[in-house]
Amino acid sequence: MNSREKVLGRVRAALGPARGTPVEVPRGYRRRLAEPADRADVVALFSERVAEYRASVRHVGADEVATAVAAALWGRGAARIAVPADLPYGWLAELEGVQAVADAPPIPAGALDGMDGVVTGCAVAIAQTGTIVLDGGRGQGRRALTLVPDHHLCVVHADQIVGTVPEAVARLDPVRPLTWISGPSATSDIEMARVEGVHGPRVLEVLIVDGPLC
Repeated sequence: MNSREKVLGRVRAALGPARGTPVEVPRGYRRRLAEPADRADVVALFSERVAEYRASVRHVGADEVATAVAAALWGRGAARIAVPADLPYGWLAELEGVQAVADAPPIPAGALDGMDGVVTGCAVAIAQTGTIVLDGGRGQGRRALTLVPDHHLCVVHADQIVGTVPEAVARLDPVRPLTWISGPSATSDIEMARVEGVHGPRVLEVLIVDGPLC
């Protein structure tokens, strides 16, 4: 008997006759917020959690989206941004002095890295975790579009915000390319010092649209 067999023999002896018995995994996940919450409470919680991640959050009406997008880009001195080819045209209607480059055909990685930012929508947002989920659907584009530029401006409609992760998962198609965003990209792995922009945008700005979205 070699050393490996001895070790495995001891493990089997320690486990006893119950080894291999299926273990029941509890599935009693909390699927909704602890207390019944109306739409305003869910949206407010999402705003709070996103802000905790050092993201910028602003509430706007449906008729203010274009102005808010332009103001956010002007505020960062953006001159050239990338946008999904199917981004709603109205979102960029007030943009002056900023060139919006549609990602069709796909913008090369080097050129994408040189963009001053990207504007997208989202698939769903989660109040409990302050997370935004993109699935490559309308107004979102491919994954690289929101992972390479240093600034991501995301438009989130209030109706897209759910309370918990299970609620979000129920709305998503698992075969689509999902990107889960909880604040700007950051890590504290090296000497416990927070470093932003490691594997995604260094800056995340969120516009929450409180009225019907065009």
